[in-house]
Amino acid sequence: MRFTKSIPNMFTLGNLYCGFLAIGFTANGQHKNAAILILIGMMLDSMDGRLARMLDADSALGKELDSLADIVTFGAAPSFLIYYTYFFQFGLLGFVVAGLFPLFGAYRLARFNISSPKSSQHYFIGVPITAAGGILALLTLFGNKIPQIIITVIFTALCFLMVSKIRLPSFKEIPLPKYGTIVTVFLGCLLYVIYTGTYGRQFPYLIYIAAPLYITYVAYRFVKRTHKKNEN
Repeated sequence: MRFTKSIPNMFTLGNLYCGFLAIGFTANGQHKNAAILILIGMMLDSMDGRLARMLDADSALGKELDSLADIVTFGAAPSFLIYYTYFFQFGLLGFVVAGLFPLFGAYRLARFNISSPKSSQHYFIGVPITAAGGILALLTLFGNKIPQIIITVIFTALCFLMVSKIRLPSFKEIPLPKYGTIVTVFLGCLLYVIYTGTYGRQFPYLIYIAAPLYITYVAYRFVKRTHKKNEN
């Protein structure tokens, strides 16, 4: 029973470890590997909260751990990645600008943590750091095909959108991944085919564990919801 209660935290720690590995891959010049690891972290992040509710394992520790993992995987890791792939040419200025992303993300997370639990079930205030970090990771997979100015505009927009007052719909109650991850899965499948064709030997094999687990989880949620409807 105690092990069951710790399962959601294990997924959260897996998310955090993906962020650490992404930073390491970035430092070693394997930028596309780093981007893939951030997307894997996105998968794990979409599962831990739902697993906690399914297993009745919600806890204050889990919520704090989730925020700490998010700031690493979707704040620090994407900012390092975006610097080494696009902003490095600006030297120290580029490094300083890239470092703004986790600052905005941390503020957004702190504001979310003190917001009303009831409101967070129906909408998000500002773009979630998970989605923002995932978008930066996806952009880096396209290499030099996207002009520098577009990357800069998107990066700046995401920083301010995270701390904005814009309300975005939350899909926490549907039997699918939370907001932002649905699109990532479909794009990820497409990018996987493109990516392995060129970088297959360097592909992070953690995806072969995370992806089947993620698909199994989504299928379970779908079957469970369908079963409940049939009973009613």
